[in-house]
Amino acid sequence: MALKRSCKIDSSFSMSSMTDIVFLLLIFFLVTSTLINPNALKLLLPKSTGQVSAKPMATVSIKHYPQQNRCTYHINGDATPVGFDEIEGKLRDELDGEDDPTFSIYADETVPIKEVVAVMNIAKHNHYKVIMATSPE
Repeated sequence: MALKRSCKIDSSFSMSSMTDIVFLLLIFFLVTSTLINPNALKLLLPKSTGQVSAKPMATVSIKHYPQQNRCTYHINGDATPVGFDEIEGKLRDELDGEDDPTFSIYADETVPIKEVVAVMNIAKHNHYKVIMATSPE
């Protein structure tokens, strides 16, 4: 006795939903990658061949204005400057409770070295590790 199926199985697959998903994922990654900006200030960093793979928990940016002979300090790329005496407290707030507290210094090429050393001294007093940010050569 031969049994025959009355309906045939259709093995085709519609790719239209898959292309919609891929297109939406592409838009999502393009939008989120433009939002990620580790340093909002435009700084001309010194060049270096050595790069560090450590990940800092906070950043201190030093912007130099040679015309006025002054420097401004920015924590985590914030556009509003903070005073030098506020840096230590803000870094403590950011790095408190971390196992290996590390922050990076983004200093313009024209920043006097004494300004950078002053921020490094804050790290030394609080036993923080410091990364000096540079641009690759």
